[in-house]
Amino acid sequence: MIHTKVAIAGVSSEVGKTTLLCQLLREFPGWEAIKVTRGHYRSCGKDPHACCVSHLLSDQPLVKSGFRETYSSDKDTGRYWEAGAANVHWIVVTDDQVKDGIELALQRVKSTGVLIEGNSFLQFVDVDFTVLVGSSQDPSKSRAIKNSTRWAYEKASALYQYDCGRTPGDLSKVLSKRFANLNGGRRIPAFSSETFSSLVSGINKIHLFHTRLPETEGFVCQSI
Repeated sequence: MIHTKVAIAGVSSEVGKTTLLCQLLREFPGWEAIKVTRGHYRSCGKDPHACCVSHLLSDQPLVKSGFRETYSSDKDTGRYWEAGAANVHWIVVTDDQVKDGIELALQRVKSTGVLIEGNSFLQFVDVDFTVLVGSSQDPSKSRAIKNSTRWAYEKASALYQYDCGRTPGDLSKVLSKRFANLNGGRRIPAFSSETFSSLVSGINKIHLFHTRLPETEGFVCQSI
């Protein structure tokens, strides 16, 4: 079955990826959502009861699906359900299992569209649209840019920032300086909460075109 794959990636932690994904779920009723969590066999330094997934890791990727397995009011996956997701899939993997984990989760998707939160899987899977969420602030003065951001920036279809009092173009300047020549010099459209409806329109246009293609054809779009 053909389904539109939209990635919601982040420049750093806690920049609004989940918030944006939930906003998009409300705009695309019937879509599913995937959360990618990379874990490790040691403490992450945060509250182990709140975020540690080491006890869920094994020699195979773990993919949980459905309300019973993925709903928790204090987790991102719970927010997906509350935003109207038709189904939610949670992938828990080590670095070496990301490719297999995302492929397994995508095989379970039954809707015509799916929103995927994460960065690292973009090394292995081509999606139809990638939104890179971030802050225009200098990373040295806020949160460090993730190493996996390079994959998201290279494939980015759009940038999105929540910063109050700044323009979406500020984020583009920060990233183009950090990843010079990585995207071939192409211009990446930038959006904010004020232009959210334009982002939705762009994704919808690609979704309508993509889902009308015969199953024998492929389509990957990197711009609006």
